[in-house]
Amino acid sequence: MKKTFVIILIFISNLIYGQIPNELTNAEKIYGLSKFWQEVNYNFVYLNKVDKTEWNNQYKKLITEVQNTANDYEYYRLLQKFCATLNDGHTNVWFPKEIQDKILNTDFGEFKFILSNIDGKAIITKVNKSKLSELPIGTEIIKVNGIPTKEYVNQNVKPYISSSTQHILNDLSIKYMLEGFIGSKFQLELRLPNGRIKTINLTHKESAEQELYPEEKNELFEFKWINDEIAYIALNSFSSWEIMDLFSEKFQEIQKAKKLIIDLRKNGGGEGNIGREIIKYLTNDTILYSSKSKSRLHIPTYKAWGKYTKVQDTLRGDWQKQSYLSYQDEFYYNFPYEPYSTSNLDITRIELPTVILIGHNTASAAEDFLIYADNQENITKIGEPTFGSTGQPMIFDLPNGGFGRVCTKKDTYPDGREFVGFGIKPDIEVKTTLKDYMENNDPVLNKAIEYLNEK
Repeated sequence: MKKTFVIILIFISNLIYGQIPNELTNAEKIYGLSKFWQEVNYNFVYLNKVDKTEWNNQYKKLITEVQNTANDYEYYRLLQKFCATLNDGHTNVWFPKEIQDKILNTDFGEFKFILSNIDGKAIITKVNKSKLSELPIGTEIIKVNGIPTKEYVNQNVKPYISSSTQHILNDLSIKYMLEGFIGSKFQLELRLPNGRIKTINLTHKESAEQELYPEEKNELFEFKWINDEIAYIALNSFSSWEIMDLFSEKFQEIQKAKKLIIDLRKNGGGEGNIGREIIKYLTNDTILYSSKSKSRLHIPTYKAWGKYTKVQDTLRGDWQKQSYLSYQDEFYYNFPYEPYSTSNLDITRIELPTVILIGHNTASAAEDFLIYADNQENITKIGEPTFGSTGQPMIFDLPNGGFGRVCTKKDTYPDGREFVGFGIKPDIEVKTTLKDYMENNDPVLNKAIEYLNEK
């Protein structure tokens, strides 16, 4: 009977993997690997932080390993693992659409749920309404396929995630802990909020029921009154200039407020100039300071000279210094920097006691918004550190419809302070606890209201 069970498992496993495309030739696999390696070497702005010997040794090792991958999914997983060693949130490898469309994370047929990292634990924080009694909010996954969750994540999830910051790596590792191909099976050991332990077997299949509890608005822009004095706006993305129109429509009403809350916790970025165009209405300052940027500058002849240039030679002149740094892949072009002046604009401005809500998902162009707001005495940041990654990615094709991107631009505060790799820290840190999730409570917003009421 045991032998029959094993044969059935093998059959199911083969059925799952039989659905995965296996079209890439060995030549294409080596080319894709080499393409990514090449673009990183030539364009990655943080190459100076990479152990180049180890990087090149990994590449040589992978030339053999990619040829031994069983299918295109496993091949791209290896590329993602290679990419993750660069520790950058704006440098990634993505699957071809044919594969990505068959990968699920939250859907298990009749079950659908979202996991969040709460104090290093994998906690269910949203679930489809029909299964709320079976998988209550606050349920912890303590084992996956018989392996303790922390060990499972460290072995099977973290090595494949590209992140600039440790807190985002921890978050994403739990968020995507159960990601897999359609048909992938999981045995989960759960600890319910009442302490009871139960086991559940799940298979990745698209869920018909999409509505989750607790419900969450996904609007581009939100406006509401907290009380007679405090107005609340949520800028949930800078990916579309439509948000500027929505802000303008409500600006006359916002002017009636005595205090203001701006929520950036869902804002993953987009176009940096959108944030600049909004914040100019929220300060009396007519000079706004953006981030400073630089990118690698590669002139092959200087790099050739640099092979024979010693560090002491750099004292002799600029070209010796450029040659030396070029050979080290550490010569940069500093983009022209000019503060943004609004003195010639005939606009209505308001300057109120303001709180900006930030969190781990505040990223990229939303972090640029925070840099504009950095020197404003009327603005206080409340929440948790931000995503800690920004820059200009260069996107390129990989075999059979996949693609990669490499971060080409380093951004800092105007005075040179770095936030990539750390995140922008709040002035007042407030964390959302397991109890808050279970009670559908927003402690960050509550703290902002309390802070402004005391002003």
